[in-house]
Amino acid sequence: MTANRKPRSLPNEQKLRLWGVGWALALAFAGAVLAAGGTLYGLVVLLDFQKIDTSAKLDAKTLFDLVKLSFGVVAGAGALVALVVAYRRQRVDEAGAHREATRLHTERFSQAVDKLGLDSPAVRLGGVHALAGLADDAPDDSLRQTCIDVLCAYLQLPFTPDPGTDPAHQEEHHRYLAFRKVRHTILRLIGDHYRRPKGTHRSWQGCDLDLTGVTIDGDMDFAGATFSGGTTSFAGATFSGGDVSFAGATFSGGTTSFAGATFSGGEVSFDNATFSGSTVYFGATFSGGTVYFAGATFSGGTVYFDVAMFSRGNVSFADATFSGGDVYFRSAMFSGGDVYFRSAMFSGGDVSFADATFSGGDVSFNNATFSDGDVSFADATFSAGTVSFDDATGSAPQGLPAAVGTHPPSGITLPSAWLLSAP
Repeated sequence: MTANRKPRSLPNEQKLRLWGVGWALALAFAGAVLAAGGTLYGLVVLLDFQKIDTSAKLDAKTLFDLVKLSFGVVAGAGALVALVVAYRRQRVDEAGAHREATRLHTERFSQAVDKLGLDSPAVRLGGVHALAGLADDAPDDSLRQTCIDVLCAYLQLPFTPDPGTDPAHQEEHHRYLAFRKVRHTILRLIGDHYRRPKGTHRSWQGCDLDLTGVTIDGDMDFAGATFSGGTTSFAGATFSGGDVSFAGATFSGGTTSFAGATFSGGEVSFDNATFSGSTVYFGATFSGGTVYFAGATFSGGTVYFDVAMFSRGNVSFADATFSGGDVYFRSAMFSGGDVYFRSAMFSGGDVSFADATFSGGDVSFNNATFSDGDVSFADATFSAGTVSFDDATGSAPQGLPAAVGTHPPSGITLPSAWLLSAP
């Protein structure tokens, strides 16, 4: 990786814009005259002044007062000019300080990126920490985003897989572990910064996070993070080891995508997460490991599990609450593994299993409550595996009795009251 990538140009609002001195003074004098006139008029009204005594003569005292007033006007005009000049000097100084901070940031940025391209894992690790520090100290959001983009790009680079522990490949194995440490450090730093409340020092919340296609084989902690702006992408990512936690996270704005992601190992937790106003895509493959949505709340926004494939591993929606928004499992395939909706509460919103295929594995809706909202199994297919609605309460989901028929296939269990409503 080289230092060819430069920080983004500054947005227009950060560039120095100053009016000419003539315009600035003219506007300042006009403002002063209007302010003085307004004050005089207010005093006239407040004191209920009726008219000027035109018979009064100009005496020495009055003349002296007029001279003092004239000098006061001249002094005020000079002060006004000094104020305008001082303001312009301050703005120029601020712009110069910002340019200097940007120049220093660019130099440090180039040095840090150079380190990421060197062959020593220790030097690369230093470059990673340098970039994270630069993101924290960036003079504006654009430069912070550039540092984050480079860290994400490093994770997206192809890497040589582990050659194994064979003594003949010992050196390659150690090298793999060293560079793996660099990648895991980036994952840890990203999690640390996104868990900090937005607006606080070292917080990266609100910035874009592009982990498209990344292999996440280590720990990553987003517990309690808030995704309320920007775009976050785990599209095509592979979760193959370690523990990744979104427990208690809030998805209330922006877009988060797990489209095409593969959960094949480790543990990924969305326990007690809240989906209240954003768009989240989980059109993913769950082929191993454990993914938890236990106790999660779906109260707004749109969450897609469309065309998701559940083929192995465990996916739990136990005690989840579907109280608003749209949650789609349309055309999802449940062909293996265990998927639990035990004790889930369907009390609002639109939850659709339309055209889903249940052809294997164990899918449980035991003790689930269907009290309100629109839950649909229209045109769903039940051909094998176990799908259980034991002790479920409330009205039968739309299309479910028709999909299973009056004589459900082996392994498909529904409350007797629901079977009676089948055509």
